[in-house]
Parts: sequence; structure tokens; C-alpha cells
Amino acid sequence: MKKKVILLGRGDLAIRIANWFMTSENFELVNIVPVVPEPLWMNSLIEWSKKNKISYISSGNYTDIENVSKSDWKVDLVFSCFYDKIVKQWFIEKCGKILNLHHAPLPKYRGMLPINWALKNKEKKHGVTIHEITQGIDDGPIISQIEYSIYEDFDEVEDVYKRATEYAWTLFQQTIPVLDKINPTPQDNSLSSYFSKEDSKDLGDRLSYNRKSSN
Repeated sequence: MKKKVILLGRGDLAIRIANWFMTSENFELVNIVPVVPEPLWMNSLIEWSKKNKISYISSGNYTDIENVSKSDWKVDLVFSCFYDKIVKQWFIEKCGKILNLHHAPLPKYRGMLPINWALKNKEKKHGVTIHEITQGIDDGPIISQIEYSIYEDFDEVEDVYKRATEYAWTLFQQTIPVLDKINPTPQDNSLSSYFSKEDSKDLGDRLSYNRKSSN
């Protein structure tokens, strides 16, 4: 029997992931919760959903799944790819597994704009992590992770974002088929760092996708 999946998210990577689930022999993509409004500079997950006749929540709020499903609904897997809302415990408990893809080598760079902060802090390496969603922010046990080189002297945020997306896609494809065999690893909170939306004012010329537009 196929495992039922809900996808939360936005953009090109979420569309790739949606396609993967839709064509999988082992999963059934039953619903999509897009980020609303969708960023204009990204391809539309909503339009993809319409084209492929996959149900989606037009409000962009995951809590509205409750309104279109039976009160006793359950789902095998929820996967979040750049979704913009914190998921509550009652929803987590409805999911067999609930995972998030984060553009950082957790536990470092929890929170907002992890690529921007890595470049601001002159890191030599950055990463992508797939982790379990908990009530905290990006602090759930790690399912899989990959690190890659970044180059503060010439990389722009947009360069690293594109690189990160490709690594994230590879990590996703290699992780999900063996998900049931993976024992999640708790994060070491002593190594953690976190940046909020309010911290963004300190990013300087790393605030935007390139240094020229940040000035």
C-alpha cells in the first residue's frame, strides 16, 4: 500500500519534490499546502498542483487540512520544503513522520536566512539538513545531512542558494527511499546557533541575494 504524503512549501525545489512523490510507486501525494502568497520570483507550486490535479490548500495554512479531511485523519508523511509557518503539536501528532528540509548544517544556523548568515560569518562550509519537525525551531533530530564548500570572497547569496538547492535535491532523493531504515540523531544543542527575522538588520551587504542589491 502506498504511503500518503502531504507536501508543505514553495518554489522550484518543492515542485521537484512534488513530482517525485507523484510519480513514486511507494508514495501517494494527497495534498499540498503552498506558501501564500507565493514569491513572484519562484515558479508556482499552486499552478503545478492545478496542472497535475493534486489537491491543495488555497489559504496556505496547514490547519485548514482539518477542514477538508475527516476529524480522525492521519497521514504517513509530511514533508516541508521552505514552508513559512511553525507547525503545532496537534498536527505533528497526526503524522507518521513529519520532516523539514533546512538550508543549513544543523544545529548551526537554525532560523532565518541561514545562507546569508554563513556568508556574513565567513564560513568555509555550509550544508543542508533533513530533520524531524518538533515544537522547537529547526531543533528536531537529524535524518540526513550534507556539507559543501562556500567561498565568502566571491560567492553571492544567490550563488550559494542555487548550489544548496542542487545538494538538497540529491539529499532528498537519497534519503526518502531509505527513510524507514534511518535512526534519527538528536541535535547537539551546545553547538547550535539561531538567527531570527529581527536579527536580519545586522546582515549588512549580505541581506539580499547579492551585495550590490543589499546596499
